[in-house]
Amino acid sequence: MLDLTPRRQDLDPIEIASRDEIAAMQLIRLQRTLRHVYDNVPHYWKKFDAAGVHPDDLGSLDDLAKFPFTTKADLRENYPFGMFAVPREQVVRVHASSGTTGKPTVVGYTLRDVDMWAEVVARSIRASGGRPGMKVHVSYGYGLFTGGLGAHYGAEWLGCTVIPVSGGMTERQVQLICDFAPDIIMVTPSYMLAILDEFRRQGIDPRECSMKVGIFGAEPWTNAMRQEIEQAFDMHAVDIYGLSEVIGPGVANECVETKDGLHIWEDHFYPEIIDPETGKVLPDGEKGELVFTSLTKEAMPIIRYRTRDLTRLLPGTARTMRRMEKVTGRSDDMMIVRGVNVFPTQIEEHILKVKGLAPHYQIVLTRAHRLDEMEVLVEAGIGGGTDREAAAADLGHRIKSGIGIAAKVTVAEPGGIERSQGKARRVIDKRPRD
Repeated sequence: MLDLTPRRQDLDPIEIASRDEIAAMQLIRLQRTLRHVYDNVPHYWKKFDAAGVHPDDLGSLDDLAKFPFTTKADLRENYPFGMFAVPREQVVRVHASSGTTGKPTVVGYTLRDVDMWAEVVARSIRASGGRPGMKVHVSYGYGLFTGGLGAHYGAEWLGCTVIPVSGGMTERQVQLICDFAPDIIMVTPSYMLAILDEFRRQGIDPRECSMKVGIFGAEPWTNAMRQEIEQAFDMHAVDIYGLSEVIGPGVANECVETKDGLHIWEDHFYPEIIDPETGKVLPDGEKGELVFTSLTKEAMPIIRYRTRDLTRLLPGTARTMRRMEKVTGRSDDMMIVRGVNVFPTQIEEHILKVKGLAPHYQIVLTRAHRLDEMEVLVEAGIGGGTDREAAAADLGHRIKSGIGIAAKVTVAEPGGIERSQGKARRVIDKRPRD
């Protein structure tokens, strides 16, 4: 693999600034952000007042712990535009992600927000080994999902040539990679393995293709998967992290020269690690739930957003900014399947809408053919008369149209689903961990 370490003179000065300089900038931006949301978002001033805190109470970064958390439930309760901190007319872009009630969580961007987002994604691509003039094949989905457009704008900001393929049509993906000779691909890691399978099906040696870097995000992936991709394609495989509630992709990124965790772009996003049970802030190095506060977002700043991702904060290495370990799990029951957030409660809602099905179910996750697969096991209702084949088709259609994921549905006889004396075991995750 090529040595793609960025030159020091090409980095943004803040990437290699001292910790004192970074902290001073964070404090100023955090004070401004707290005042902005308190003055412009009813949800925040009510929540701050109820907690007995005011933006003027922030005299140091440690004082942020006095302020209340924001959760996905808060975003749903203010659907669609109640969390905006600027007039709706100043919002130039809206994105959304799935939630547990069928309503998406909506986020908005001013023109400056879009520029900032493009800048941090460009920084992420550069940290991954990208350079101006390189061709970037974008296989993330476009639309309300932040992946495609986030990658697209960031690559353009860096000065790259964007090939906006989006997802699907794997045979065509391989054809375009061979014909257009991209240097970089941005895609989910599981779909990259499907692309690898298509290379082999067509008898094309993936190591002979042009790609030098793969930037993978939107779902957890292991170092074993990194090793397989790097060996198969003779390319660097680098991790990118983001979530729409904070900005989208580009919150943090691995550096190609170290690949030892994701450097958080701390001039725009302030991280904390908390005990998921007590909410207490934990010191760097201890594992807990990741919390983010945006520092420069105008349209929809987020204060102490509980991501539910479990990780820990570590000192910087290739950059001064702190690193986060690869996400190892979640503090809630959310599943990530092919880059889509899925909650058991979403499945349950659809089961309850299908006549003849009982509310007993399990979700089985596997990865038999490179891509995640989801099977929903559910019971026919007691009393008989259920057309199990029709009920399975009905539920499968509802899950696909309502959540966006294809699922195999198996309708068992009454009593066929495992019972529990305590908390129901809803999810059986058989996907490999290494």
